[in-house]
Amino acid sequence: MFTLKGNFKITHFVLLMSFINFLFFHLPFFTFVFNNLDYKGVNGITIIISLVILMLVLNALVFYLIFFLSRYVGKFLLVLFFIINSIAVYFINTYNVIIDESMIGNILNTKFEESSSFFSLKLVVYVILFGIIPSVYIIKVKIINVVWGQFLKTMSLTLLFILALVFVNASNWLWIDKNSKVLGGLAMPWSYTVNISLFYTHEYKKNQKEIVLPNATIKDNQKSVVILVIGESARSQNFSLYGYSKNTNPLLSKIPNVSHFNAKSCATYTTAGLKGILEHTNTDDLYEILPNYLFRNNVDVIWRTTNWGEPPVHIKNYQNREALMPYCKGERCNYDEILLSGLKEQIEASTKNKILVVLHTSTSHGPTYSQKYPPQFETFKPVCNSVELGKCSHTELINAYDNTIVYTDYILSKVIEDLKQLKQFHSTMIFVSDHGESLGEKNLYMHGLPLSIAPKEQFEIPFIVWLSDGSKQLKPNKMLSQNHVFHSVLNFLAIQSPIYDEKMNIFK
Repeated sequence: MFTLKGNFKITHFVLLMSFINFLFFHLPFFTFVFNNLDYKGVNGITIIISLVILMLVLNALVFYLIFFLSRYVGKFLLVLFFIINSIAVYFINTYNVIIDESMIGNILNTKFEESSSFFSLKLVVYVILFGIIPSVYIIKVKIINVVWGQFLKTMSLTLLFILALVFVNASNWLWIDKNSKVLGGLAMPWSYTVNISLFYTHEYKKNQKEIVLPNATIKDNQKSVVILVIGESARSQNFSLYGYSKNTNPLLSKIPNVSHFNAKSCATYTTAGLKGILEHTNTDDLYEILPNYLFRNNVDVIWRTTNWGEPPVHIKNYQNREALMPYCKGERCNYDEILLSGLKEQIEASTKNKILVVLHTSTSHGPTYSQKYPPQFETFKPVCNSVELGKCSHTELINAYDNTIVYTDYILSKVIEDLKQLKQFHSTMIFVSDHGESLGEKNLYMHGLPLSIAPKEQFEIPFIVWLSDGSKQLKPNKMLSQNHVFHSVLNFLAIQSPIYDEKMNIFK
């Protein structure tokens, strides 16, 4: 027998920790299982009982191994697990995310400015109740270890039991394999420990060598400029250009030569979405991205950003918010309008005939939608002001998000105004989002679900194009991808390249 006070045999302690870990952090895991399984049938009951036993035994086995080797390391890791578990489960319960490899990439590429916007009282409660309180007990408890012989006996018998359980469930592995990505993303603490390892392994392999593209040549001396505006979390269904009932595009809808196309993102998170926009093809390899390629081939490239998550950018004029702030005046410098400050003058000062400008915005990134636009753009009211989006009414949440689209509409109209004044240039503006956004549909919020199971709200994106008079005409494009950007920019700037694909070009 054992109690919660005094000394603990290591076997009793790891079983207790495994049970508490199961009790505190696996409601989302088994909610998914019950929602995707016929739990009333014999087969369904077998899978559920097996998963419960397997989770308890496997976690206890891993904890047993760690604590046998070092009680100090074991305590440190267990405390770390409980605190991170509490944060992870808060986000799973609040935003219905899955902690898979792509979500790990999202987290590791998030700056403090963005991550701090998720802070809430509910998060603090989760960390205290499920993280800190168990951690205090873990630190104080005294653990009695076992001898090597007992350790090896326990490990062997437990492994045999696990193998037997796996063998009994041989017929159920098809269901488990089919849902392995989601199950793995909800199992604590292995969702993030395993996926962090996978993320860094794949990042290392991917960045071992950036694949350089073949040299390109500029075919003419016509002064041409492309402004590529990369949207953040903008979904097409909330743009009135795409038939949305609320007028979220009051300015773009009145500007001649503005066209919009249906498009899908290649991912549901920023880093992969940007990679898809900037590369010539959709692949897991890291190819030379558009700004680097054009800069190397004698095109003037300007990158302005209030965001992050792009692949490595190797150009001269890379300007983030801090670099732009000294040249901007007024309250709107705190918003994405800072990207336009002095832009027209910077283009005019260029000594090159071919110019690419990339504006990487952050306008529609949640959960603080109502803080992403100046007060005068609060067209739709009331709005959601909470980071716990489930606490807001659907109307408040949609209104706050729609106001970010109204502000995006304004920014794009200002870009077009600047381009219209550059009479000596053939010019175009291309706006495409990195991914979409869930706003409570199917009880999902924000983005980042694996593309294979993501709802359309997270990958149906706007692709909007404006052309100056006398420059180009558009093909009757039906469905576009983010990879169309690369080849269309090459075409507009008259760049001849061996990797150019005419089928991926939107211009005639």
